[in-house]
Amino acid sequence: MKIKFFFPILLFSFSLISTSCVSVQVKENTISTAPSEVKKPKNIILLIGDGMGLSQVSTAIYYKDGKPNFERFHTIGLSKTSSASDLITDSAAGATVFSTGEKTYNGAIAVNMDTIPLPTIVEQLSKRGLATGIIATSSLQHATPASFYAHVKSRSLYEDITTFAPNSGVNFFAGGGLKFFNNRKDGKDLLAEMKAKGYDIITDKLPNTPSENNEIILLADDGMPKMSEGRGDFLPNATKLALEKLSKNEKGFFLMVEGSQIDWGGHNNDADYLIQELLDFDKTLGVALDFAKQNGETLVIVTADHETGGYTLSSDGNDYNKIKPSFSTPGHSGTMVPVFAEGPGASFFNGIFESTEIYHKMMTLFGK
Repeated sequence: MKIKFFFPILLFSFSLISTSCVSVQVKENTISTAPSEVKKPKNIILLIGDGMGLSQVSTAIYYKDGKPNFERFHTIGLSKTSSASDLITDSAAGATVFSTGEKTYNGAIAVNMDTIPLPTIVEQLSKRGLATGIIATSSLQHATPASFYAHVKSRSLYEDITTFAPNSGVNFFAGGGLKFFNNRKDGKDLLAEMKAKGYDIITDKLPNTPSENNEIILLADDGMPKMSEGRGDFLPNATKLALEKLSKNEKGFFLMVEGSQIDWGGHNNDADYLIQELLDFDKTLGVALDFAKQNGETLVIVTADHETGGYTLSSDGNDYNKIKPSFSTPGHSGTMVPVFAEGPGASFFNGIFESTEIYHKMMTLFGK
């Protein structure tokens, strides 16, 4: 009886082990072959809602008249945002991971922990002949946009950051920051240098059609006005203009668009400010998604460098039919932030991952 009882157990155990081995092997093979199986995009649009956590995204659901564009995405992941120096990142280190794939110290603009410049996605793609663009509702020297074209040890060195613009290879700039070009402490006229490098310079209003040359659009001395101050449709319209221009490049393009002032509303603990900026950003997502749907070769990624304000959509006391936006800090928080993706390669952005992976996933899809 003992022998008869022993052999069925042995056979059953062997069956389990064999099945387990096959299961692991299939899983490993699926992972290893996934990149070649995924359709790769020709173009990538990266939209960064600075300071935008899940509660900020939820704002679009409750405060937008109509369906938010956030709901058009079918792939959603979560990004861990700590920097190399701090559990809670700032925007400079937070954007540097998107532009270079490396975590660094708070305040760093596309340099590593030893302040050595790191090659950015914009620089690498420009060398390969792809078109590139940078748009922000801040100044172009602010931490996030700067991290895509400059290399300095401190985000506060606005004039130093600006010196990188003429030789950046970026085909389309739009945002604020005019004074750092033409009203500098060192007396240099960087607008003249931009012009000498072949840029068309626009400082009055957003044009209706793009130039055939590289162009830089500077519509404010520093940051752009708030939505409440009459900024209007600058962000969605600048995005439309950039897409019309960059999509003419047969090799493809990379465009970074930042809703900068979602973060500023969070720092101010000003819910009305934050909500207006978030809804403007959601409208801009619609422009990107509409283009991608028609184009068929464009991946749209939406994420944040970090969350700002510890923002929540809490009930107003015991009234569960009334939302009362609230904040827990005037600074940043360490919460994970969402990553939305739609288009060829979107499946790469499922799951929970380090913020650096966004760069690496983009570069993999671009064929490195």
